[in-house]
Amino acid sequence: MIEDFLVKEGKKFKLSGVDPDFKSKKTKEELKELTAKNVEKIVSLQEKLYAESKQSLLVVFQAIDGGGKDGTIKKVFSDINPQGCVVTSFKTPTALELKHDFLWRIHQHTPEKGMIQVFNRSHYEDVLIVKVHGWIDDEECGRRFHHIRAFEKLLSESGTKIVKIFLCISKDEQKKRFEERLKDPAKNWKFAQADLDERKFWDKYMEQYQKVLSETSTGQAPWYVVPADSNSFRNYVVSTIVLKALEDMDPHFPPPEAGLDKVQVI
Repeated sequence: MIEDFLVKEGKKFKLSGVDPDFKSKKTKEELKELTAKNVEKIVSLQEKLYAESKQSLLVVFQAIDGGGKDGTIKKVFSDINPQGCVVTSFKTPTALELKHDFLWRIHQHTPEKGMIQVFNRSHYEDVLIVKVHGWIDDEECGRRFHHIRAFEKLLSESGTKIVKIFLCISKDEQKKRFEERLKDPAKNWKFAQADLDERKFWDKYMEQYQKVLSETSTGQAPWYVVPADSNSFRNYVVSTIVLKALEDMDPHFPPPEAGLDKVQVI
C-alpha cells in the first residue's frame, strides 16, 4: 500500500497527481483501529531497536503551514518509550547556526544507535523557504540538493534508516485549519500573521516541493507523499510507513550475558 505514496528515485514528481483529500474505503473508526495496531507494533520493535543499539531510524516530516506535522507525530510516536525516541523541531536558524554550513545544525541531531529520531521540519527548509523567497538562486539550490543527497547517503551507510514524509494538504484545508486556530483558545498560540504571509506563496511552495521531492528521493532516503486532509487516513498511512521501516530493519534483543543460566538471586 505504501508504494502508492513513494516518490520513485530519478523520476520527475508532480504534486498535481496527488489528491490531498483522498478518500479511503475504510471508515474513520476502522482507520483509527488499524493505526492503533500499527503503533502497538512500532512500540514493540522500538524496544528491540533500543536494546540492540546497532542501528537507528530517522523520520523526517515536512509540510506546508497547517499540514499536521505536530498531530501526526503525537499520534504515531507518543506511546514510544521516551528513552528511545527524540523529536526535534527546527525553527529559524540562530546567529550561530548561520555562521556554519546549512547542515551543521542538523547533523548534531541525527540519531545515535538504538534511537528513533523525528524531525519536525528539517534541512529541507534550506531548499524550500530560502528558494521560494529568492534568498538563494538555482545554482546554489542545486549544490544544496547534492549536499543533502551526500549527507543522507553518509547517514544511511553509517547505520541510520531514513524515511521522509511530506504531508500533503489542499489550500482549502489549510484555510480551514487556520480558521480553527483563530477560534480555538487552545490553538491560538499556533497562529502567526507570518502564516498568512507565507500562504500568498502557495503556488511557489508547491512548485519547489515538486523539485525537492524529485531531486532528493533516493533508495537510501525515500520520500513519501501522504494525502493529509483526513487526519485518520494520514495517521494510518504514516504509521504504516514507519512500521514497514522498522520491520525492514528487523531489530533483535541482544543475547543474554554468558552464564546467566547458572545465576541464582539470593
